[in-house]
Amino acid sequence: MDKTLEQARPEEFDALLLPGGVMNPDHLRVDVKAVDFVREFVASGRPVAAICHGPWMLAEVGAVKGKGVTSWPSIKTDLVNAGANWVDQGFALDGQFITSRKPDDLPAFGRAVIDTVSRGVAQRAAA
Repeated sequence: MDKTLEQARPEEFDALLLPGGVMNPDHLRVDVKAVDFVREFVASGRPVAAICHGPWMLAEVGAVKGKGVTSWPSIKTDLVNAGANWVDQGFALDGQFITSRKPDDLPAFGRAVIDTVSRGVAQRAAA
């Protein structure tokens, strides 16, 4: 990481990865600057990946309504209440969102993130 949240601009990045764990996502979703950054990034249409409790932020910014997502099971209810179609699988890909449940899912999640980001970068380069 070479920029603080105050210095970073969503347009500078090809993708956004929302980290997992319990505390990090919980702290981020009450940080107004973090929420604004994610909301603006989501609006850009570029890929957003989230694992474990990371999808909490997607619910916080109102981005999961009607989307197929997965997560750590304990936040399923939060995501469903935010309008998500929660699935219990290694990763879910719905539009710009790539979500995953847990560290055991990292190989499949990582491949999905790399494939999605690579396609997006190639499409923007061709435009």
